[in-house]
Amino acid sequence: MLRAFAEESLPWKFVHVFQVDERIAPAGHTDRNLTGLDTNLLARAGIPAAQAHPMPVEESDPVVASSTYQRTLEQIAGTPPVLDLVHLGIGGDGHTASLIPDDPVLGIENREVAVTGLYQRRRRMTMTFPMLNRARERLWLVIEAQKAEVLARLLDGDESIPAGRVTTEHTTVFAVRSAVKNR
Repeated sequence: MLRAFAEESLPWKFVHVFQVDERIAPAGHTDRNLTGLDTNLLARAGIPAAQAHPMPVEESDPVVASSTYQRTLEQIAGTPPVLDLVHLGIGGDGHTASLIPDDPVLGIENREVAVTGLYQRRRRMTMTFPMLNRARERLWLVIEAQKAEVLARLLDGDESIPAGRVTTEHTTVFAVRSAVKNR
C-alpha cells in the first residue's frame, strides 16, 4: 500500500511522515517498521528527510526518547498534536499500532507516545489511544483472510480488543474480501 501511495500525485514536499509505532531494534534491522517505510514510501515519493520523523528507538533510554518524539509531534502538529491521517493495521490478537492486549500502555491517557513491555521478543514505542483518536482520518489495511474475526470485532467497536478502542469516526477500512465476514 505504501508503494501505491508513493505513486500518487500528492504535494509530497509539504507532507510530514510520523511513525505510529516501532520495534526497539538496531537501525536497518528487518524487525524495524522504518526499513519498509523508507523503502516503500519515503524514498519513492521523494519526501524530504527533514519531513520524515522516525521514532528514536535507538536511544539508550526509550522512555526519554518517547518524550522527545512527543515534543516533535507537538512542534509539527500542534498541542495537543493532531495528525491528518493515521494508517493502521490489526493483529490477530486485536492489537493495533503497538497497543497490545494486557500491556499497561493501554491505560495511558495523558501522553501521545509511550513504550510497551516485551511483545514478540521486543519492546516497542507506540502512539497511544488519545493520539490515534484525535487524528482527522484513520485508514485501516487488512490483507489477511485469517483476520476476519478480529476485523469483525473492530468494526463492531469491541473494546475488549485494543483496536476496538480506536474511534471508527472518519475511518476507512481496506480489506481483502476473504477478511470481511457477512458485511
